Amino acid sequence: MRIIVFIKQVPETSNVKMDPVTGVMVRDGVESIVNPLDLYSVETALQLRDRLGGKVTAVSMGPKTAIKAIKEVISMGCDDGILISDKAFAGSDTHATSYALSRALSRLAPFDLALTGVRATDGDTGQVGPGIASFLDLPFATDVSAILNASEKSLEVERLTESGYASLRMPLPCLISVVKEISNPRLPTLKGKQRARQMDIPAWTAADLEADEKLLGLNGSPTRVVKIDRPKVTRSGVTVWIEKTGAEEAARQLADFLEKRNLL
Repeated sequence: MRIIVFIKQVPETSNVKMDPVTGVMVRDGVESIVNPLDLYSVETALQLRDRLGGKVTAVSMGPKTAIKAIKEVISMGCDDGILISDKAFAGSDTHATSYALSRALSRLAPFDLALTGVRATDGDTGQVGPGIASFLDLPFATDVSAILNASEKSLEVERLTESGYASLRMPLPCLISVVKEISNPRLPTLKGKQRARQMDIPAWTAADLEADEKLLGLNGSPTRVVKIDRPKVTRSGVTVWIEKTGAEEAARQLADFLEKRNLL
């Protein structure tokens, strides 16, 4: 089975910074890690490969430093990796990112399955996986919590939904985004780290992808961050004690509080 797994290098959650002028994330000088939710898709890909045979290729879009993230998942067991890197990608929103990654996936064809994490911790949109599939007209499923059956022609999965679980069978090739319930990511091995250290990671540019530059970067992004605000924590509420005042008086105080703020 030929499997492509998309990963993203993200800032550690406590270090996320935004440029107030451009509205894009500041990555220089910030410690970065593999998106934690992508590790579950990596583990799922490795388990399928180990069971059915084949090859797992990790793909990441970002600056040259993202090679570190690719080598980390290679040390976990991925067979190889590819970096998508070009100044033309700078400032991409989820639509432009999906387009660029779809061009990479198209170049890697033929493949059987593509995987993503359910979302990235720096954006939290969950849009890139479905976006890639939409550009290539691929069958896709989000929030996959289990793979029930896999064959050369189809994939049967279980999806986590608001009301429970739903089973779905899809023809291959297809794309899925997975949730944490699907697996427990393995740790890198010493042998894997040694192999990753010695491996050269090719970098593909926009020209390599034969991508339309009008659809890349800020120019290809239909959404913009126009303003950045930091929430202010206030403590202007009141405490209502049922034990001290009784239920009737506590209800009256609560009603007065809500009415003064036009909430009732």
